[in-house]
Amino acid sequence: MSFAAPMFLLTLLLIPAGLAAQVASRRRARRYAVRFTGVASLKAAAGGTPPWRRYLPIALLLAAIAALALALARPQKTIAVPVERASIMLVTDHSRSMMATDVKPSRLDAAKRAAHTFLGQLPRPVRIGITTFSDVPDQTQAPTTDHALVRRMLDAQLADGGTATGDALQVAVDLLQREPRGNDGKRPPSAILLLSDGATTVGRDPIEVAHQAGQLKIPIYTIALGTRDATVPNPGFGPPLLSVPPDPLTMRRISTASGGRAFTAQDDQQLSTIYQTLGSQLGSRKQHREVTASFAIGGLVLLLGAAAASARWAGRLP
Repeated sequence: MSFAAPMFLLTLLLIPAGLAAQVASRRRARRYAVRFTGVASLKAAAGGTPPWRRYLPIALLLAAIAALALALARPQKTIAVPVERASIMLVTDHSRSMMATDVKPSRLDAAKRAAHTFLGQLPRPVRIGITTFSDVPDQTQAPTTDHALVRRMLDAQLADGGTATGDALQVAVDLLQREPRGNDGKRPPSAILLLSDGATTVGRDPIEVAHQAGQLKIPIYTIALGTRDATVPNPGFGPPLLSVPPDPLTMRRISTASGGRAFTAQDDQQLSTIYQTLGSQLGSRKQHREVTASFAIGGLVLLLGAAAASARWAGRLP
């Protein structure tokens, strides 16, 4: 909760002032009380009065003051609303290391499932594109509202080859720069979501590309997938198994340089949770909604209640 005119919150000081005035009034009434010898007879004539009735009118009045003071301060609440214009590029690694089965059933299959979860979180107006890569970026689709096309390209990936992360990021940045501008002449909000499990083995330096993306206000959200002890079969000479640990340090440097965030995932459930969270974040934006009317109406209702209670139960002699 925030306030557009917080200075009016000073009117809340009327509440302790009102309480002090009420206490002072009761003390003054006791000081000038008139002695009456037939107390028992008077109590019988007046009848029993529950103690809470004496305090209800002042309690309602103070609550009304508080509600009206908050209304004057113009309270606002923050809500998430679907974005009307946004462009996101998925950059997914399908190098040979994605064959590792430390994430069941394999890193690549877990990544595909989680990416489908991500797409399911995005509103239809969000434009989504994809670049898949191993030795080179091999499948590319510019941002589109045809999310089904992106799903098909995700499912077509096969694990093999090296890791050209920098080249794939450059393709994604170039495509986002070409996105049509709105009527205000501004490019729509853009972001890149990178999923990879290993260090760059070929192509350009991804940190350099990330700095470029940061200057263009295109944050890169990175997810490093896998565990340290993972291995895959060696297709050439040497040991039968190759170690393929993830490289979270490089992924973190990419996200930091671009103004994004870095995540790590060691199992498919954690990966799906990260994708689901990012889908909600990238597919919506924060908006302030004023709720002044609710507090004003509540204050007026409490004020009427205080007046009615005072008229109904104010103590008076017949």
